[in-house]
Amino acid sequence: MNWSEQVVLVTGGTGSFGKKFIKILQEEKQPKKIIIFSRDELKQHEMQVGGYNQENLRYFIGDIRDRERLVRALHGVDIVVHAAALKQVPACEYNPMEAIKTNIMGTANVVEAALDVGVKKVLTVSTDKAVSPANLYGATKLAAEKLTIQSNAYAGGSATRFACVRYGNVVGSRGSVVPLFLKQRSNGQVTITDDRMTRFWLSLEQGVRFVIHCIEEMEGGEVFIPKIPSTKVTDLAKAIAPDAKLNIIGIRPGEKLHEMLISEDEARNTVELDTMYVVQPAEATWFGYSWQDKGKTLKEGFSYSSDNNTEWLDVEGIKKYIAPFEELFAQGKLEG
Repeated sequence: MNWSEQVVLVTGGTGSFGKKFIKILQEEKQPKKIIIFSRDELKQHEMQVGGYNQENLRYFIGDIRDRERLVRALHGVDIVVHAAALKQVPACEYNPMEAIKTNIMGTANVVEAALDVGVKKVLTVSTDKAVSPANLYGATKLAAEKLTIQSNAYAGGSATRFACVRYGNVVGSRGSVVPLFLKQRSNGQVTITDDRMTRFWLSLEQGVRFVIHCIEEMEGGEVFIPKIPSTKVTDLAKAIAPDAKLNIIGIRPGEKLHEMLISEDEARNTVELDTMYVVQPAEATWFGYSWQDKGKTLKEGFSYSSDNNTEWLDVEGIKKYIAPFEELFAQGKLEG
């Protein structure tokens, strides 16, 4: 795949993921053009004055809820990375219709507009919360995954292909618990909802590089899942605030004790490779698949959960992940 010939559009391009994705793509792949599509003019302005001002960058004000605006933005685009979403669990619970309009209807607009204008590849960024969802955010992302994958059936003989990536919590991203723990550290007390809790973790750079790899490898219809470590939330707290008291406040509505990236039912259609799992569509009637030839099938009863993971980060391992955010926090630059 020759990136220098590709025009890439990123929905939600001013978010944590979008900014890192654009930075790495610019430095290492030099695409023909990158379009930052988002609804916040202030964040776009801040990106421009903050160094995202190269000649091949374009800024497009728009909302994924607006299908006509998406159609206009996608003309001439080869690759769409769909990262725009409402992501805060409590906000989605309190504003359910808004979450549905953005995460479900917005995704439908993205895939339909891509089909209409002939985009080559669409990759939707999903979350572990989409697996056996316990909250509305997870349910909307599950629907977004289904919309994305099934859109391959509508592509017919056209060149458009759709796939998803699904991964766990991103260390230090907006809404992450890391900035919260860093702020609470000075008070000598860190709040944890349940001391049994485990989570999948990866760095923002890992997530971005995984997305780039999946764009290059996708055939259409896959859900790509990286092999990433788990952490105990208590170990995360110890790594950030070793001397602080742990205040157990009780699990919140819609929150799980453990997160899951592959359910037992999905595992039947999943192949394992060295660095990732690939969930193939249950009914891949639109085109042939070669993933089963590249990896191995999973054992009956397999599931990929943050509590049954074979790879774990201990306190010292976590400290390496959070070191950059310690520095940003000290400088007052860490976004919470």
